[in-house]
Amino acid sequence: MKQFLLILIITLLSCGVASSQTVQQRQGATFEVSEYGVDFQADPRLILVMAALEVAGFDPTPAGRAPSAFRAKLRKDLANVDPDLRQRLKTFFDRNKLPATASPADQAARYVSLALALGPAPTFEAPARSEDLPAGLLEVLDFAPLVQEFHRRSGIDEQMVNYVRAYQAEGDRLRGPTTEMVRSLLTYLHTRPITTSLERVEVKNPKKGSKQKTYSFKEKDRRFYILPDLMAPRGAINFRIIADDYYAVVPEGTDPTSSELRRAYLQYVIDALVLRFNKDIALRREQVKQLLTERQNAGSQVTPDVFLSVSRSLVTAADARYEEMRRLELLSRNTRAQLAAAKTEADKATIGKSAQAEMKAIQDETVARLAEEYEKGAVLSFYFADQLKGIESAGFDLANFFPDMIASFDPVRETKRLAENAETVQRAIAAREARIAARRSQAEGNPEGSGKESVLVRDLAAIEDTLRTKDYNEAESRLREMLKDYPREPRIFFALGQTASLAAMDATDEQVQAERLNRALGHYRLAVAASSPDSDKAIMSRAHESMGRINAFFDNKAEALKEFEEAIKLGDVRGGAYKEALEGKKKLSQP
Repeated sequence: MKQFLLILIITLLSCGVASSQTVQQRQGATFEVSEYGVDFQADPRLILVMAALEVAGFDPTPAGRAPSAFRAKLRKDLANVDPDLRQRLKTFFDRNKLPATASPADQAARYVSLALALGPAPTFEAPARSEDLPAGLLEVLDFAPLVQEFHRRSGIDEQMVNYVRAYQAEGDRLRGPTTEMVRSLLTYLHTRPITTSLERVEVKNPKKGSKQKTYSFKEKDRRFYILPDLMAPRGAINFRIIADDYYAVVPEGTDPTSSELRRAYLQYVIDALVLRFNKDIALRREQVKQLLTERQNAGSQVTPDVFLSVSRSLVTAADARYEEMRRLELLSRNTRAQLAAAKTEADKATIGKSAQAEMKAIQDETVARLAEEYEKGAVLSFYFADQLKGIESAGFDLANFFPDMIASFDPVRETKRLAENAETVQRAIAAREARIAARRSQAEGNPEGSGKESVLVRDLAAIEDTLRTKDYNEAESRLREMLKDYPREPRIFFALGQTASLAAMDATDEQVQAERLNRALGHYRLAVAASSPDSDKAIMSRAHESMGRINAFFDNKAEALKEFEEAIKLGDVRGGAYKEALEGKKKLSQP
């Protein structure tokens, strides 16, 4: 019985992995993200508005933390802004501040909208005041003349080329992980995004004197722009849609695989499908309205827009199902590794029971997410999630399957979803609260260690800012000073290895480059030696993979293979380099 249970668990955990990998192989090795609608831009309008906001007194830097390297440079460059102009900027910002309960991201959001609404350099012309403009943008529209004056009088134009380069460097950092995120999402959906749209335009009537209007259609690009923002509050992505252009304004250091950016790209893909099949949706308008009315009667604030509700429901379902599959894939790998290492049947039974409980918790969390969005108006979220399970296993293109999905839902069935899943939702909420309580208890039990840990994390983040400015000597000096307080800290050794590796990339002399890479190898070895296999697997994984790359560069294939295999052996740990190690090992076997 126990053996059967284990086989069942592994089979369930593996089925999603096999489906995903098959599609990735069909797509081929090359994947250019721009072909799927994604562009990276360093937008001077955004730089200008956020710089003016900085001079106005907006500072999202958390208390007790040093400003980023870019913000510190900007403050130094703009230290001599005319006091009268600085005061007028500050007066406008203070007068139009949101309540104190608003987050820094909320404070900045309206100004991001203003930046995207401005015309191009050099005039940065403001949009005409209109009721069609979003309410938040209208509230700060009068900041535009101050921004234009700031551009003329602050001297920022002299530094703009350097600022744009810094933003482009952040865009380059985002490109690799964003490409992997887009590839993975489209593989899951088995589809390609619609990257063009048709715009109806009036043309001159060929019949002389005719008053009848004639129209034609012009094809336009649909783009998903990722705009780095080195002055944005950390961790808060601003998402804006302007006509056919989708803008994700991404703070420095953002992980592109985060749910927020992922959902933004999903919306870019799904909105176009909703538009393409709007007639199919219109045929079910009354049934969707029935569900929305039921939500309104229950006291929820929901949109009356049927098309928006359908789009939100499918985005919610796709994101929730995709996240569940990712987590189950990771659980599957870890479970297989644990079973391979288990020595007794009793150990295997324990591993199987634990895997089954974790799988159930992951599935419960998916249901809870669907329920939360259902209550907010995504009234087809449960239905679409069920339909996506069919796509996952059968490999249907979402675009081809979409009309059938819209035609098939039963509104009576959908009104019962919350009641049917109430017990599961409560179980997921209890699990969340338990995790929060455990973290709080751990922090309270070791306040001194927690405080020291936060200082270390803050200082390492500051080192990352220094590395972005390529001041390698300063970074190395500060890291060595930190070793006096943290003499066996693997993260510091790893950061020293990174510093030496980055310095080697900028070296033009081969001997200097080799010396720096050898120094990096030494630091990475120290990072592994200082790491605990129980708590530092991610550091160990990244250090082994980094040593593998350096040895491969030196053409030490045997050593490189050894290091890649050590990283692979650790498994796909969160924050590690499992996939990079697999790729590195694969390249070694190529001629």
